[in-house]
Amino acid sequence: MKTTLKKSGIILIGLVLSGITLEINHTFTQTVTKPKCKPWLVPEVEGTKKNPVKAGDEIDLRTGRTLWIQYCKSCHGLTGKGDGPKTGELETLCPDFSAKEFQSQTDGELFWKVTEGRKPMPSHKQKLTDDERWAVVSYTRTFRGAEIVK
Repeated sequence: MKTTLKKSGIILIGLVLSGITLEINHTFTQTVTKPKCKPWLVPEVEGTKKNPVKAGDEIDLRTGRTLWIQYCKSCHGLTGKGDGPKTGELETLCPDFSAKEFQSQTDGELFWKVTEGRKPMPSHKQKLTDDERWAVVSYTRTFRGAEIVK
């Protein structure tokens, strides 16, 4: 009995360590083998649009979070790090929305990207209203720090 328990314990430890190793290898492989997305240029007039959602509006941020979870999390991850469960299916790396490069974009630029989409990201102009897309843009601003709305 003790021998069986000991063998089971060793097997369990081996499986756990293998899982950790696989996760590390998966992350490393994804970072090394996948190229970054090509630059995504936004028409100048679109980039100057102003977000009608008031910064920090709790109701709109909650709406943005709900929509993020439904439409964006699978690729972009819960906190916008580009680590969603579907990233393995993508040909390019998913950008980190907490990074300065992302956060330096205007709300108008982000709204246009959410609206129009480009492969592999779908357009959301038929799925979400203008107000809902603006709420998602506002929610992505919470990724710049520890203020993520829960």
